[in-house]
Amino acid sequence: MSEKASVQGHEVMNMIIESGKNYTTESLIADIHATFGEDTRFHTCSAENMDAKALVSFLAARGKFIGSEEGFSTSAEKICNH
Repeated sequence: MSEKASVQGHEVMNMIIESGKNYTTESLIADIHATFGEDTRFHTCSAENMDAKALVSFLAARGKFIGSEEGFSTSAEKICNH
């Protein structure tokens, strides 16, 4: 049994920035699946083994998204550098 790849949450945040889009939770999860694959697991500086839905919840709870009337996005200032 091979170990699944784990992607750093910063890569998802960079994907959001590069897309220039505003997201809903559902549309972000769909784009994460399209970009990284539905079975991909994610990790951050303080959590690991999250699926896309758990990662989006984790990032939202930590104030990593910028809300607007059209949905939410993020910015480079929201990505930690440690």
